[in-house]
Amino acid sequence: MGEILLKIENISKYYGSIKAVDKLSITIKKGNIYGLLGPNGSGKSTTLGMILNVVNPSEGSFEWFEGKLNNHQALKKIGAIIERPNFYPYMTAIQNLKLICQIKKCSYDSITEKLELVRLWDRRNSSFSSYSLGMKQRLAIAAALVNNPEILILDEPTNGLDPEGIEQIRKLIKLTASKGTTIILASHLLDEIEKTCNKVIVLKNGKKFYEGPTDQITQTHGYFEIGATDLKKLKLFLESIPQIQQLKWNDPFYHVSLNEALSEDKLSQLLVNETIFITHFVKKQPSLEQEYLTLIQ
Repeated sequence: MGEILLKIENISKYYGSIKAVDKLSITIKKGNIYGLLGPNGSGKSTTLGMILNVVNPSEGSFEWFEGKLNNHQALKKIGAIIERPNFYPYMTAIQNLKLICQIKKCSYDSITEKLELVRLWDRRNSSFSSYSLGMKQRLAIAAALVNNPEILILDEPTNGLDPEGIEQIRKLIKLTASKGTTIILASHLLDEIEKTCNKVIVLKNGKKFYEGPTDQITQTHGYFEIGATDLKKLKLFLESIPQIQQLKWNDPFYHVSLNEALSEDKLSQLLVNETIFITHFVKKQPSLEQEYLTLIQ
């Protein structure tokens, strides 16, 4: 089943008449990389702010570690980056991390390990101001991990990075997870979630549209693309089949969505029985991108 690290129940945040988060319930279990996915303004950052005690909820509740710890105690077991890295520019990586350790009241023992993890040990004595954007982001992750947290929370960690920097952060997230850290990654980039996370929570307008394995968003009954010499006859017949959810004309064929399983052999035989002459017949599964866009539209 997996140990429950965070349980959010019907949490909401209102700013006047605006519902930034609307009755959101989420369960975070140990040992996963969770993607909090949604377009800008979907409530991702507000949700993270509430669970980190930066933003006060309007309604609802949440608890860390099955209520065994209060919020103050729980925050000591959490590492988070919810804004741009903010270090002293003329201090070195080691000096900045020592300062973070003093603030977090933890020992310096893991500094070397974390700098090696984020591949900055060779630049440990360089000033923060000399770092590239990607290096700054990696140092921020080292700072978030320096107290060996059970959970790492990242809000848009690859924003502004070039492709090489994005790939480095992805590898670092997976490596960190492989060492036992549970990760919550908020992003508006579908590609980032798909390549990094094994669980996904899709938000729009503060509401949850999906929660579950990333690869199961697309485990639908699929769809057909069908064309025929007599399109009117084809349309009338397809509308009579109960397994068909929606017909959409996509010149030169119909896009046929399913609400129940229907095999190619079964449908093709039905079409033959009706003497409908097919010019195009393909069954497909929607891509993750197609399914995501369907969820949020």
